[in-house]
Amino acid sequence: MKNNHSRREKIMGVEESPTAVLLAGFRSWLAGERGLSRETVRCYGNQASIFVAWLPDPVDAAVRQLDSGQITAFMVDYCHDRNTWSAKAMATALRALLRFLHVCGQTPTLLAGAVPGVAGWRLASLPRGLDAAVVERLLGSCDRTTVVGRRDYAILTVLARLGLRGAEVTGLQLDDIDWRSGEIVVHGKGNRLDRLPLPVDVGDAIVAYLTDGRPAGAGRAVFCTVRAPLRPLTVAALRQVMGRACRHAGLPRVGAHRLRHSLATDMLRAGASLPEVGQVLRHRSDLSTMIYAKVDENALRPLARPWPAEARS
Repeated sequence: MKNNHSRREKIMGVEESPTAVLLAGFRSWLAGERGLSRETVRCYGNQASIFVAWLPDPVDAAVRQLDSGQITAFMVDYCHDRNTWSAKAMATALRALLRFLHVCGQTPTLLAGAVPGVAGWRLASLPRGLDAAVVERLLGSCDRTTVVGRRDYAILTVLARLGLRGAEVTGLQLDDIDWRSGEIVVHGKGNRLDRLPLPVDVGDAIVAYLTDGRPAGAGRAVFCTVRAPLRPLTVAALRQVMGRACRHAGLPRVGAHRLRHSLATDMLRAGASLPEVGQVLRHRSDLSTMIYAKVDENALRPLARPWPAEARS
């Protein structure tokens, strides 16, 4: 492997470490073979880099000599003083890396099963939506007399009214909007494509940004930077948009996913069923939607038992 790396470095004229080559190959495999989204590839790559940095030098030799004991030791060390979600993210990324290493012949055996599971209970938490008044404050915080304000307002409107994930918003292309039929194509998880109705207020917000704000020559991405170099917005940039709106609205900072939860809870309060919520949120499994059963007040009300004092009276 070392000779192969040396030949590649000479051809490219750039000194690349074995670590950089390994991680670049892993990211290419995730995108090409697994078909994962750009944001997922970025997250898996970042997590994998922590594990690779933990290995002793030389990295290529350490990879060939990997065993289950080392993997368990790394996970125990990494998970110390970290929350459940961080531990689960590392476990998922590490399993993917170990599958890649085995497929590429860098490890003789498949070690993905050696990654210990992280204790967690499905549906243990409550979906944390925002009140309708808070959502309106966020939308109203955008100064639509400015280019940035029109863009941010369009982004927040898409998040709030369609319940898109952050990566789905940044992945929107101009060709994904069918103005004639009033539909929008969403590039979801696992290369899934869904067509959603385009509400009037969402269409109006996007049109206002496209016709009076979006820079010319910005490519086909709907949402992009407003200053050179022009490029599509990243998920990190979308978090900044959300943070700026919270700050201007005088609210604690919340993530874009909270608007997705808000849409689901609002639908339930308006009388929508859980399957209908799952269709709008484009869940691949009914289990993903079941968490909203905890906030389905219409369905839970008949199950509530009267307080004993009220029953006696």
